[in-house]
Amino acid sequence: MVDHAKFLASAKRVITVEADALTQLADQLDDSFAQAVELLLNAKGRVIISGMGKSGHIARKIAATFASTGTPAHFVHPAEASHGDLGMMTRGDVVLVLSNSGETPELADLVAYTRRFSIPMIGVASKPNSTLLTRADVSIVLPDLGEACGTGVVPTTSTTMTLALGDALAVALMEHREFTPENFREFHPGGKLGARLSKISDLMHKADAIPLVPADTPMSEALLEISQKGFGVVGVTDANQKLIGIVTDGDLRRHMSGLLDRTAREVMTPNPATMAPHALAEEAVALMNARTITCLFAVDPAQEGQVAGFLHIHDCLRAGIV
Repeated sequence: MVDHAKFLASAKRVITVEADALTQLADQLDDSFAQAVELLLNAKGRVIISGMGKSGHIARKIAATFASTGTPAHFVHPAEASHGDLGMMTRGDVVLVLSNSGETPELADLVAYTRRFSIPMIGVASKPNSTLLTRADVSIVLPDLGEACGTGVVPTTSTTMTLALGDALAVALMEHREFTPENFREFHPGGKLGARLSKISDLMHKADAIPLVPADTPMSEALLEISQKGFGVVGVTDANQKLIGIVTDGDLRRHMSGLLDRTAREVMTPNPATMAPHALAEEAVALMNARTITCLFAVDPAQEGQVAGFLHIHDCLRAGIV
């Protein structure tokens, strides 16, 4: 019979061991971390990150995190480096090398190359007297702890600490550069994260696609605008092109009697919901949900309240913003 309690006990033990390791890592960090950040900030080229085996998988993730947060970086496989990929590194780059033992033989050529051409190198390992750390310009020493597997042979605790260290480096670089969500979106336009960071201006309808009529427009013409633009509503503007109201399906029903004898101003609901074009589309969805509406106009404060665009809830849904 399967022992569920045993499985849970194993899981909790592993997570507890790795959490304790992260606490020790945080306590052990010293000025070498700051030196590493400074070296990365001063890089005129790219950050080259390398590691073998499980450290290589962590290196790939760190490279991806750096690249998406404003630090140009890519992964170089140490074995491939010995067969031509050393040419991917050049003066001006900074190399970050990961190895729990600091003695990974596949790293030898890569490390030697950085020394030969004076390419700054940051080493990360758990053995302060290892070949990697003694040859590095900046050495970050990980706590030398046992792996969470219990046998000491499966990289678990060591890879978790290395991954967290990479995240810490990336965030330190971000904070120094004042990297914003808008900057992040430039590097990550796709997927859920990209959708969450979309601005109204990225999704809104513009120019002739905006359903608008002047306030004195007869409702017969306003109905044509509603039909032609296909959004079920029309915005109403004053003589200065400022938005003063909106005609919705509910307004049409409330003024059904004698509707065609009225103007847009007489039928409209005044002061409709608006947001600035630079606001996040996610904020627009929240506003629409709060007011139980399906659309809003983008009004640019810098343009004296003139309409810059029109956003419908369906535009947000298509972009993956819910």
